[in-house]
Amino acid sequence: MENRIHHFTMEQGHHSLADQINATESHILLEAAAKYYFQISQKHGHTREYFSSPEGEVIKVDETSVRYIPLYRDDSGKMLVLVDSKTGESVVAVYLNGTWRSVDDILRSSDPSKEGLIQVQTFGERIALFVLNCLVCGFSEANGSGHEAYFLPHASRELAKIFWCHGEAVGFYTYKNKGNLCNPGTGQCYQLPVLDTVFVRKNWRRQGVGAKMLQDYSQAFPEESVLGISSPISPAMYTVCHKFLTCNPKDQDRFWEVEAPGYWSQRVNIWLKIQLGEAPAVTRPNLELQDLPALLLFFL
Repeated sequence: MENRIHHFTMEQGHHSLADQINATESHILLEAAAKYYFQISQKHGHTREYFSSPEGEVIKVDETSVRYIPLYRDDSGKMLVLVDSKTGESVVAVYLNGTWRSVDDILRSSDPSKEGLIQVQTFGERIALFVLNCLVCGFSEANGSGHEAYFLPHASRELAKIFWCHGEAVGFYTYKNKGNLCNPGTGQCYQLPVLDTVFVRKNWRRQGVGAKMLQDYSQAFPEESVLGISSPISPAMYTVCHKFLTCNPKDQDRFWEVEAPGYWSQRVNIWLKIQLGEAPAVTRPNLELQDLPALLLFFL
């Protein structure tokens, strides 16, 4: 039997992989992945299919090197991904349109209008969000925590924006609108907009991408006097908040760390927490009365 090798190929011209995905019915892609996964599982290692990665690594496609993981948190659709069978810690490809596609290929777009933060709307953009969240953030950049360490997928209608830089998806943030349900089981709704998750790929960190996301989030709700960031906030995110709020004093009163649904008793002002030295991994500045948010001075 002849070996079948799926070679990595870079999409050329205007029709990128994202364009192809958007032109295909989502259920067709998901059904094809399910069928292929079933075929692989039935062969019990007796396969002659291989994937040649962009780095030149040849990976055998069998049940030890594939993972069948949820695309959405609230839907039955799943994606078939190929991992390094030796370590299981790095996703190298995703099965789309009848072939294996490298992660980097999926995160590229030839659409010149995709620059900066773009709202996730199309199925192709949902796939890019899934790859960033579950595969890059959860697998490839998860500090070697094992092949089960992917992040939980987002909901199928998650509000999200992807940051595109020169045709490449380099990060994303997700958020909740004021009035969105926190949990269908409780009936509680968010009392304010809440920035939920933020991720920037390693090669683009310390280049101001996180601050641009906060700026975009702030500008998206000009009528809101209070904006939330979901608790707990990581030390790295506190550092980004510190830099952003230092450069944007008008937002110091607006940004609050919140627990859902965000009642006043569930909020802590981020700038005040930084000033008091209570924020992790942020150097405590000299605390002066005039540095405190005006809203909080009212309570002192």
